[in-house]
Amino acid sequence: MRLVALRGGAGDDEVLRTAQDVEDFEQEIVDEYAIAMAAAGLSDGYIRTTRATIIEFARSLTGPLWEASFADADRFLVEQRRMGHAVSTRAGKAGALALFYEFVVARYQGQIHRMTGVVVEQPIDEFNRQSGASLGKVRVPPSDAEVDGLFASWRGSIPEARKYLPAARDYFAAALWRRLGLRITESVMLDIRDWRPDLGGLGKLHVRFGKGSRGRGPKPRLVPAINGADRLIDWWLAEVRPQYGADWADPDAPMLPSERLDQQLGRCGRARADVLRRTLNSQVDQWLPAWSGRMSPHVLRHYCASSLYGAGMDLKAIQELLGHLWLATTSGYIHVRSDHIERAWGQANERLEDRFGQRRLSGPGTY
Repeated sequence: MRLVALRGGAGDDEVLRTAQDVEDFEQEIVDEYAIAMAAAGLSDGYIRTTRATIIEFARSLTGPLWEASFADADRFLVEQRRMGHAVSTRAGKAGALALFYEFVVARYQGQIHRMTGVVVEQPIDEFNRQSGASLGKVRVPPSDAEVDGLFASWRGSIPEARKYLPAARDYFAAALWRRLGLRITESVMLDIRDWRPDLGGLGKLHVRFGKGSRGRGPKPRLVPAINGADRLIDWWLAEVRPQYGADWADPDAPMLPSERLDQQLGRCGRARADVLRRTLNSQVDQWLPAWSGRMSPHVLRHYCASSLYGAGMDLKAIQELLGHLWLATTSGYIHVRSDHIERAWGQANERLEDRFGQRRLSGPGTY
């Protein structure tokens, strides 16, 4: 077995003398990180994916994990790109490695230095980590007129659809994305009991399967039925959902049902996300062809945020509506019109004029 020349060994720390010693210690660090992630409440799937990324990175190195450098991370991420992995995949792996090395520095830095003389460095930095702002295309949504036209034509075509019920269901789902900015998974996982008309002035949807952060599982939130969503939900539950069968009276039945009965549960199954996506694409192809291939549920989520912001809603309120942890994330969803600054300036002048009887922000000859 190859001997490993490692310095240190002071105190009670074990001295790493062989390649097997190094491998065992690496495994211990990775296992302890997995335990820490589990203690933090991260999901099993997230932990498995993170472990796989760390092991993949370790196999790309010529030395142990604690000796990894910026150059090692650069080569690893370049290889990921050469292999054809998507930008989001590369960003996810870089982020997983960054968090792992934060753990190593916080918990093992002193021990590793005593055993080996090595000072662990963070190999992922702002230069080689794919940032969220550069994950490819910016989802600038369509205009109000385009979205209004799409949904007006879509709604008008429902009575003539070959299958009325799924046509109405798919329209209802897309309208939730448009008006409340729900994610497609959040809408698919809604049950009838999640509509709470008794809460607030307009009623609220209990989104029980909101997207959690860093794999921590669902993050529930209450979404007020603003932006006309209250009337939309009333139409769906009063006129359409009962036609799917008697399960409409079951509070645990899905809000968005499939046409197939779940024999085990005795109620309608749950509509599939891929079906809703296909219908959205087909409707866009028909009624808004300029956006064919570019429209998605997430684009409508961006549209919701941008339209509400343009209508005067506070950014913090939009953050809570969308279920974002960070306000900076919400800011990335806001895409204002090109004349936004001019309109804001004009509105500010109008407010001052109403208050003081004169314009105060500018005047002739003022620069």
